[in-house]
Amino acid sequence: MTRPVIIIAHGQPSDPGPQQAAIEDLAAAVSQLAARPVLGATLADADALARAVADAPRALIYPMFMAAGWFTGKELPRRLAALGAADPYLHAPFGLDPTLAELCLTKLRDAACDAGLSLNDVTLLLIAHGSKRARGSANGAEAMAELLRLRLGRVVTGFIEEAPFLRDAARDLGPNAIALPFFATRAEHVTDDIPQALAEAGFEGRLLDPIGLAPEVPALIAAALDRADAAIASRRADA
Repeated sequence: MTRPVIIIAHGQPSDPGPQQAAIEDLAAAVSQLAARPVLGATLADADALARAVADAPRALIYPMFMAAGWFTGKELPRRLAALGAADPYLHAPFGLDPTLAELCLTKLRDAACDAGLSLNDVTLLLIAHGSKRARGSANGAEAMAELLRLRLGRVVTGFIEEAPFLRDAARDLGPNAIALPFFATRAEHVTDDIPQALAEAGFEGRLLDPIGLAPEVPALIAAALDRADAAIASRRADA
């Protein structure tokens, strides 16, 4: 029997309601496609994860995060155990999905076409969180940038919390630039920090929605859950 799923995102501590509603909407869309119970919880909503674990203690956990690291490897399992999760299966984060690069290219190709450009004409500004303390976010964004450089004219990375800072990376990229936020949700960095930094840089190009908000994402997650089911079944068969 397939496990139920809990999709977990960071959320927005200063105003948790909208992001909690958004992750619940994503969970509902994935549930329809995956034909299984899927719950959504943000860590910013103090009670949301506790409610989800109580409803599905043996869930498959899908982190709606962009990178792997200390938080997904240590802190999230600790929080789940403290809430009574029973043998949770922790999936790789959204940002590490093997099909995500192709989705990024689809969004970029559509944007380039709308502007009358080819992908070879485009300078991509890939925007990520970054961190002064851990390398997971920057490493994940740079790995994605390397994949996209195989198909694009030029790719530049810019970060919110480490160098190269977005306000510096976004300068002098020209009108053919397309900025893609490598973020899972639309929280404060996306709504406030990114537009402010682009304005300070005099960015002339087009800013896309965060990749985690693409309409194709529910199907991407549903496919990932199918692959996880197959992996779990294979391990059981080998045990």
